[in-house]
Amino acid sequence: MASKSIEHIVMLPFMAHGHLIPFLALARQIHQATGFKISIASTPLNIQYLSSTFNSSSDEPENDHIHLLELPFCNTDNGLPENSENLSLASIGKLFSASLGLRKPFHSLVSDIAAKQGHPPLCIISDVFLGWATEVASSLGTVNVTFSTGGAYGTLAYSSLWLNLPQRGRSDSDEFHLPGFPDSCRFHVNQLHHFLRNADGTDSWSKFFQSQISLSMQSFGWLCNTAEEFEPAGLEWLRNFLKLPVWAIGPLLPPMVLNNDDSSLSVAASGISTRRAGKKLEISIEKCMEWLESHSPASVLYISFGSQNSVGPSQMMELAIGLEESAKPFVWVIRPPVGFEPRSEFRAEYLPEGFEERMEKRKQGLLVRNWAPQLEILSHKSTGAFLSHCGWNSVLESLSQAVPIIGWPLAAEQAYNSKMLVEEMGVSVELARGVQSSIDSKEVKRVIELVMDRKGKGGDMRSKAMVIKEQLRASVRDEGEDKGSSVKALDDLIKTLQSKWQMINSIS
Repeated sequence: MASKSIEHIVMLPFMAHGHLIPFLALARQIHQATGFKISIASTPLNIQYLSSTFNSSSDEPENDHIHLLELPFCNTDNGLPENSENLSLASIGKLFSASLGLRKPFHSLVSDIAAKQGHPPLCIISDVFLGWATEVASSLGTVNVTFSTGGAYGTLAYSSLWLNLPQRGRSDSDEFHLPGFPDSCRFHVNQLHHFLRNADGTDSWSKFFQSQISLSMQSFGWLCNTAEEFEPAGLEWLRNFLKLPVWAIGPLLPPMVLNNDDSSLSVAASGISTRRAGKKLEISIEKCMEWLESHSPASVLYISFGSQNSVGPSQMMELAIGLEESAKPFVWVIRPPVGFEPRSEFRAEYLPEGFEERMEKRKQGLLVRNWAPQLEILSHKSTGAFLSHCGWNSVLESLSQAVPIIGWPLAAEQAYNSKMLVEEMGVSVELARGVQSSIDSKEVKRVIELVMDRKGKGGDMRSKAMVIKEQLRASVRDEGEDKGSSVKALDDLIKTLQSKWQMINSIS
């Protein structure tokens, strides 16, 4: 383990819950391993969100060592709705643009830290979408480490896609090869979000992502929320592409989830969840657990499209019909379909007539508005599969519990996560892509039955997911001399940074 000293690391996450949570988990991990002081800088509402995670935890001795620092930010000055400082599909473009305005206040904040302690922080750990932090670090006499909160495969795909535009017209077919991947690996244009499909290098999306990813590639090195055993090929390809050190320090999940063989009891009992902070529970955890307890092991399908997403109206209708026809029990985290105000009240007309009443009467389905205790559900013995948007946090949470996935990627790098889960790992079947694809209830029923079957392909997927579960748990093992790959990677990161710091000081 790296020697303990009062070093200081400053972190800069992107303004999205899927980025904030891994940054906070990494801060805790570094502090617990080293005793270092950690400062996390973000906009006021996101700092408020992070602060609520401390307040909702039962015992947080590191609160005195992990500091939350506000960066000035005015929503309306950036064309954003009031009280909106976090990623949402409606304001995503404006938020990316607004993030560039954080450079000056962040430079001042780190400069003040350096002045107070008499030297710059050991390093800045910044989000891959905030590449300008690399230049801030250099100007203040320290180094920047880029943190990708996604996996290696998805991070490589997303980075290479933006840096190698345009994707359309590369060949006569809709499939194309992507630099950084083996020749045998082919991507399809329908795996591209429409932002990427229409990008040509001159549009605002291209200019933002190309500049920020390019700047991040000038970092001292990268961190990735994955494990060596889990993504050996993806990590090898990412390292070759970046030509930089990449430390795999994941999965960044609550220790009790990874270290306890009976996590279905421990998670529910401890109240641990990466999603609860700042959320109003529409259903009590106790009621959710009681419902799951009434079903047999590995019989329940959990459905959630993440904290921001929904599917189209016709898709939602067909999904509901297919669920009912499958007769499989399910927990569905549901919000208004795309095209309707996401924070508005969910209306019965979005679903087949009498659907919710029938599901409740038969004890087949539990519909939860907006948000549910995801980790608790996935860790319960009754949960047998996860219909997911394939966001990386959800992927890790699912596979850490050996729960196979039905993929329905919607945005960001989710389609590439889904591709990897299907083609490289065999733990997922893809049902649909995006909010424009058409699905029918018969296909929904077929895929659910396929994955939930304890024999055949479903059984094979579950066996492969169990292997991954053990790989993820082994990577974070920290028992004396028995250290997992991710624990060793974090040790190596700290030692490397300290050596770099000593070299900088000796030169100056």
